[in-house]
Amino acid sequence: MDGPNEAAVLNTSRLSHPSSQSSYSFHSPSPTNTLSQFFNQKKIKTQISEMALSMVLSSSPRFHLVRNRSISHPKIRCSVSSSSSSTPSSSVSTKFDLRTYWMTLIEEINQKLDEAVPVKYPQQIYEAMRYSVLAHGAKRAPPVMCVASCELFGGNRLAAFPTACALEMVHAASLIHDDLPCMDDDPSRRGQPSNHTIFGVDMAILAGDALFPLGFHHIVSNTPTDLVPEPRLLRVIAEIARAVGSTGMAAGQFLDLEGGPNSVEFVQEKKYGEMGECSAVCGGLLAGAGDDEIQRLRRYGRAVGVLYQVVDDVLEEKMKSEERDEEEKKKGKSYVGVYGVEKAMEVAAELRAKAKRELDGFEKYGEKVVPLYSFVDYAADRGFSVGDQV
Repeated sequence: MDGPNEAAVLNTSRLSHPSSQSSYSFHSPSPTNTLSQFFNQKKIKTQISEMALSMVLSSSPRFHLVRNRSISHPKIRCSVSSSSSSTPSSSVSTKFDLRTYWMTLIEEINQKLDEAVPVKYPQQIYEAMRYSVLAHGAKRAPPVMCVASCELFGGNRLAAFPTACALEMVHAASLIHDDLPCMDDDPSRRGQPSNHTIFGVDMAILAGDALFPLGFHHIVSNTPTDLVPEPRLLRVIAEIARAVGSTGMAAGQFLDLEGGPNSVEFVQEKKYGEMGECSAVCGGLLAGAGDDEIQRLRRYGRAVGVLYQVVDDVLEEKMKSEERDEEEKKKGKSYVGVYGVEKAMEVAAELRAKAKRELDGFEKYGEKVVPLYSFVDYAADRGFSVGDQV
């Protein structure tokens, strides 16, 4: 997920909860065709963004630097920083450092992705694949959520890594295709020029096409069979196929291109929410979670994924210029674009509460559920910076 400056904190906890469901989408174009032009322009735009963010924080009552805790849905209170001074309201420890947990996993996942996508013949395709999969600054949100969900049910982290890497491959492939001129036409992604601006449209299409099956192959070839029985692997593969297929992310992209404003919820949930849902569910499947637990993970993952993007849309809306505002309205469907900032913030508040309600059902797992709680707060508050982009 690409997003604005994450030092800004969105105060969603004071908002009322609407009955409507939510959705999300997310792109930040930066017109350039070469690496040198891109990074020169990006340095200037970063300075402008910092000035704009400063004005937003000083002028908007809905942005502040101290998290408001007036709503406390979960029974387990989580901190995204080990230095938090909040007092837990349950016997479960809340001294959980999400940033350290996340960064540790990113380091391991990046190494395994580098090994999983080596340069082979034909070299050009693999270079294009690696360019997007190994993009510097990516937060690896799908694989991290997969690992956390697996560990919730006592699964071994080693059992989750192949699927976690596959999720990142699939995620990167979908972003490559989304950015194409015939789709969302975005010239930048994850803090660097989009794949097609470097390798060309034809090579970008091939790179995306190759990453999808490579993800499935990686799961089958690298998952330890002594840790994950084959029937579980089949369910994982079926879940990923469902998420990216004609009833999942592809359906969302279609309606993003062709649907009317009333399709915004479907577009956001399918085009982006599917990734969060799939990531959480795959982790549970690998660890042998029960059917009811899988359904709870499904609802949780979808809510967190949509929440992240709704917050991104609000933050971007607060910072962008009128000229860019007109440009953004011409493409893509988001709650902010269709209903405005106030409605989007209400949706974010409801999603935050919904995700935590789902996690309440995992109270028996004690501290193992804390990482999943903290993902919800991070998606809403952006209390720290993991990398440049997800």
